[in-house]
This record gives sequence, structure tokens and C-alpha cells, in this order.
Amino acid sequence: MKLDVPKARLGAEARLGIGVFGTSLLLFVVRFLVPRPIAMSNNGDGGRVLCGAGITWKGLPEPFVHLAYTAAPGAPPCRPTYLLTQSWLAEASVGLARLAGFPTTLSLVVLGLLSSIIAAAAVTAIVLGLPYPFRVRLAAAAGLLLVVADSAFFGYFAAILGEGAAFLGLLLIAGGLLLTAREGRWSYAGMAVTFAGGVLAVNAKVQTLIILPILALAVLLVRPGALRGAKRWAAAALVIGALGAVTLFAQQSVEPARAPDGTYTAFPGDDSREINMVNSVFLNIVDGRHDTQADLAALGLPPSFAQYAGNGWWHPHPVTLDPLYPGYRDKMTRENVLGFFASHPGRTLEVLDRAATDQLTARPDYLGSFDQEAGFAPHAQEYRVPVVSWLTRLISPLGLFALVPIWLFVLVRAWVQRRGPLGVVLAFLLAVSLTQFGTAALGDGIEGVKHQSVALFTLLLALVLAALPQSRSSEPRWGRNSSVGGPSSADGTGLGAGFGQNGGTSSSTNTSSPAKPTRKIVDDDASL
Repeated sequence: MKLDVPKARLGAEARLGIGVFGTSLLLFVVRFLVPRPIAMSNNGDGGRVLCGAGITWKGLPEPFVHLAYTAAPGAPPCRPTYLLTQSWLAEASVGLARLAGFPTTLSLVVLGLLSSIIAAAAVTAIVLGLPYPFRVRLAAAAGLLLVVADSAFFGYFAAILGEGAAFLGLLLIAGGLLLTAREGRWSYAGMAVTFAGGVLAVNAKVQTLIILPILALAVLLVRPGALRGAKRWAAAALVIGALGAVTLFAQQSVEPARAPDGTYTAFPGDDSREINMVNSVFLNIVDGRHDTQADLAALGLPPSFAQYAGNGWWHPHPVTLDPLYPGYRDKMTRENVLGFFASHPGRTLEVLDRAATDQLTARPDYLGSFDQEAGFAPHAQEYRVPVVSWLTRLISPLGLFALVPIWLFVLVRAWVQRRGPLGVVLAFLLAVSLTQFGTAALGDGIEGVKHQSVALFTLLLALVLAALPQSRSSEPRWGRNSSVGGPSSADGTGLGAGFGQNGGTSSSTNTSSPAKPTRKIVDDDASL
């Protein structure tokens, strides 16, 4: 009995993991390829991802998807000046295509399949990390699949845009943090998954670098099930240190970019800082719908700039062509823009409300899903799994009146679950969603729907996990001597066995004859 029961317990967890991974991957592949492949078309920034994969590509926004990008014969490899971890996935896809005999070709089909594998593994990690019985974990898996496979998000996995890698990284982080709280080898696996997801998500875009300090705090708050005392803090410091070191190395691995003023940038995103600030000033503030002269005065800009109200950087008649612009370039700064918003709370609320509508809209209408050979109209989009995005779009006109209650619900659930790893994960996801929302809302005036996609994806992940029932465990980690979330079988083979500590059906309080085998089962499972 002592030898056989742990094998049964391991087999149950293994079967669950294999089942969730296999089912998720099958559904993702079918959803991706049937009846034909789908992706997201290039919005004009895709050249950055292609450059990171060694392919030089210059082009304007496109209404159709290119299923394959091939470098021109004899062209030197592109030297990237902007880091996106989607480039790493694209580079791996190029390597796989090279093995198949297609040199320097990025196949979006290969990229989509690779991303589907990672997404399936991440969903599996989350399910295995949840301290709940079998049925609750399956329900969580179904909710996660609906979010990941939704038409607003899934196309990014096979696109030359940065959001796909951010989605994958956030999924892996959630699963890694939950697994870290388990006992034995699960905990070490969780730390590795958290690290991998953190590298992907933090470096997905310049906008996502702010995830790093939030993730560092989450790593400190989750209690590893395998470690106690000083070892716990040493492990957390190792994960955080590794994340910081890899991020620093990755950000320094790209070439310095040339800013619009002709200088070369020293920090990530500085080449687009002026572009973003011009867009924010003339699309969010001096937009022609308010007191233009008062807004210009508050920003320290001349009255003659009123003619550019509502004209962004890419407009045919932008402020940058004005002879006076070089003398006011120093006003196009984050400090100046944030100072205006801080002194004009009503205007700030208006911008945030518009950003909330953008976020809940979920999907920009200019990103097509199909290649030209598919026979669809330009910018045509697929709606194979539109459930979640349809619901959010339905409430999008409410703006903050819809978004704030969702934030509050997740916040309350994170507080209720604060003693366990799920509370840490919920707090992490909410913090990421809020910071991404604010960054996209106030830091850039264009492509609001697309730039809010990371915030929305993160919030929807949090909603799925927040909807789970309250765990009866009173401890913040997987325990060794009890089960949580429902009764387990007397022989300990139930999937609920071994969760939590000091809660549920505890073998320490069971004086019947099956008590000893049950306790032995859980203790042995902790070493897995």
C-alpha cells in the first residue's frame, strides 16, 4: 500500500496534465488551421519582429496577412533596434523552416503552431497549479481556453506583432506562480516556468517593461511549497535576479535606434518617445474638441499650433513640419503630458473613459485575419471563437462604468484569496492590467484598441480565476496533510487530495482506519 498509492496519485496528476495539454493543443491547432490558417495583418510595425528574426522588410500597413516572409537573396541580416520577444519566437520558427529546406523564411503557420504549443503548456501549468478538485480545475481550463482562443487574441500568436508573446508570457507567469506554491519538484518547476514567462512578457514590448517590478513583488509573496526560511528568500532572489539580468542583457542586445531629432537612443523606446508624446498632445489633449488655446497655454505651446489640433505624428499636416516646432520639441515630454493630466482631472477622466471603451472593444477593425488567396475582402476578420470579445464589446459603450466594477470584483476576490497563491496571482494580474491600461491611455494617442489588448487579456485571465470558488484552505500554499475543495477518497487517489493545509478534510483529524494510508499518500505526493 505504501508503494502503490503514491504511484496512483502521480498517475492521476499526470493524466490530468497530459489530458489538458493534449486537448488544449488539439483545440488550438484546429482553431488555427481549419478551414484555413488565420493570423493578424501587419499594422506597419511588423518589420521590427521580422528584423529580429533576421529578415529585412519595409512596408506600410497591409489589409491581408502574409503567411510567409522570405529574406531577399543575398540581403544582409537585419540588425534590430527594438526588442520584441515575438522576434525570438519568429527566429525559432525560421530555424524550424530552415530544417525543412526553406532558408531564411518565416512561416506564420509554423509560428502559430509553436505559439499554440506554448499556450497549451501554459494552460496546463495553471490547471495543475490550482488547489482545487478535478471538476473545478476542468471548469477553469474551459474558461482559460475561451479567453486564449478568442478571436480578439488568438490571431496575435501567428502575427508579426508584439502582443502574442506578451499573452504567452502572462499565461506562463500565472501557471508558474501557482505551481511554485506546490510541494516538492512542482515548486521548482513553477519557478522555472515563472522565469520563462517573465522573460517573454517583460520584454514583449517597451510598454510591458513595467511588468518586471510587479512580477518581482509577486515572486516574493508566493511561498514556495518546497522551501522554508532563508532558502525561500534565496530562491525568490535567484528568480528575480535572473529575470533582471536577462532583461538587461536582452535590452542591450539591440542596436541603438535613431530618434526623430537625429540622435541615437540609450534606453528602450526612446526612439519613439517623441512620436508618442506628439500623438498624446495633439490627439488626447489639443484635440479640437475643448478650449484649444487654454490647452496650448497649459502645455507651454504657442497659439499658432492650434491649426494642428487633432493631427497626430502621421497626419499629412503634422506639427513637426511647422518652422517653430524645433523650438518647442522640449515640450513633447512625458513630464509635460503627465503634468497636464495631473492638473486637469476632468480631462484625465475623459481620456481614461475613452480608453476603457477602447479596451472593452477588444479588437481593432483594421487588422485582417486572412491571406489574400483566401478570397476575402481586405481587412476581413474571422469570428471562429468570438464569445469573450463579443461580451466585452457589448458593454464597451459604458467605458469606465463597466470596467471599474470588473476591477473591483477582481480586487475583492484577490483580497478574499490573499492567504493563498491564487490571491497573489489575482493581485499580479490586476496590477498588470491597471498599469497597462494607464500606460496605453495616457502615453499614446493612437491605436487605442490594439494597445489596450494586453490589459484586456490580463484582466480576462484574472476574471476566469477570480470566478473560482473560495478555497477552504486557510494556508497560503499546498499542504502535506490535508485536502481542500471537497472530500477525497479514502485511498487518497482523488485529485483533491493533498491541497492546502489545515483545511478541508484533514487526515490529522480523522481517526478512522483509512487515516494512516491517506496521510501517507499526501506526504509521499509532496515529494513529486
